Amino acid sequence: MASAAEQLASNLNFATFAKAEDLKRRLWFTLGALLVYRLGTYIPLPGLNPEAFAQAFAGQSGGILGLFNMFSGGAVERMAIFALGIMPYISASIIVQLMTSVVPSLEQLKKEGEQGRKVINQYTRYGTVLLGTLQAYGIAVGLESGNGLVVDAGWFFRISTVISLLGGTMFLMWLGEQITSRGIGNGISLIIFAGIVAHLPTALAGTLELGRTGALSTPLILAIIVMVVGVIALIVFVERAQRRLLIQYPKRQVGNKMFQGDTSHLPLKLNTAGVIPAIFASSLLLLPATLAGFANSAALPGWATTIVAALGHGKPLYMVLYGGMIAFFAFFYTAIVFNPKDTADNLKKHGGFILGIRPGERTAEYIDYVLTRITVLGAIYLMFVCILPEVMIAQTGVPFYLGGTSLLIVVSVTLDTVAQVQGHLIAQQYEGLIKKSKLRGGKRGR
Repeated sequence: MASAAEQLASNLNFATFAKAEDLKRRLWFTLGALLVYRLGTYIPLPGLNPEAFAQAFAGQSGGILGLFNMFSGGAVERMAIFALGIMPYISASIIVQLMTSVVPSLEQLKKEGEQGRKVINQYTRYGTVLLGTLQAYGIAVGLESGNGLVVDAGWFFRISTVISLLGGTMFLMWLGEQITSRGIGNGISLIIFAGIVAHLPTALAGTLELGRTGALSTPLILAIIVMVVGVIALIVFVERAQRRLLIQYPKRQVGNKMFQGDTSHLPLKLNTAGVIPAIFASSLLLLPATLAGFANSAALPGWATTIVAALGHGKPLYMVLYGGMIAFFAFFYTAIVFNPKDTADNLKKHGGFILGIRPGERTAEYIDYVLTRITVLGAIYLMFVCILPEVMIAQTGVPFYLGGTSLLIVVSVTLDTVAQVQGHLIAQQYEGLIKKSKLRGGKRGR
């Protein structure tokens, strides 16, 4: 079956795509949904002074607001109705995943299949509403405390801001689910992808403008381009890398026939945690600088000023903590999303085993042994991909959108989307082959 699928994938061409009407409908739906998302990032909050906010945001763009602005597609710098973006939903999803490993009832729901997943998804939506409400209210209060940012401060502004921002987040969550079911790939990932890609041309133009004005030399710009291409190639290689454990199934007898034992593979990704460690580490490290930016610098104690200065982009302490947090979250999140014991139990239930390893607890220990070692390589890869661009940003002043986190998200989502499109094309070709075989069978019957 695998060889047949690979042969079909190699035969895919534009003629196959032209015949895939369902795939084209999905692509058009995805593009239309992303266009709606982009339009929403330009609708400002009611009661806000856009010019005053733009000036205030310029002084905070290097902190956590810059990271949120990247994920929201520029909606934060315009304080649009999509300013919260999809981040409350992502945070709620991560919290629920953490709780499924701690709360026995949620862990049991996770094992109940489709029905259990629906209940967990509903809990995630409730968590999104709660987090979104708290964050939106915090933004409203923060805007009111600014000098001239709000035209008419008061409870009416706070309520309207909470409704607008929370409504924007819930609409994006619904839009992501629609893209997933009626479009191509993971809708939430594609929304974040669209927000980052929309600002990449501006980042490239800003880099070239720095070269034109002499702030960056031509060899340095070429070195940056080579670095970006090299990082993209490394991301593609590692994200597709797998450690495959050979799974064997014993011979079985059905009636009077003896069936030969099958073999398959258990794929373990080199980077099981994905981009989550980089996002968590960036958010936590940028938080002190953001809080200090909102506070009065004269009122800060000396030790706080020293810590904030040491946590600036490109500083040694920042890089050490950034790499350490990425490594920690890589192991932490991998332990959450992949449970070796459950995998070993499922293999034992279906009669599968790893050659030379006793089924059950010994298999779980072996899978954990292998997973731990490849996660070390995955953590090193994440640290390299995220820290190298940070050094370049700190030393050269390259725009924030060329950072390792943004490149990692863009390349990973692109690979997933291409795989989804290829899967639809393979399914289309399979359907064509089945129809042809039925027609031939009908002609022979006549």
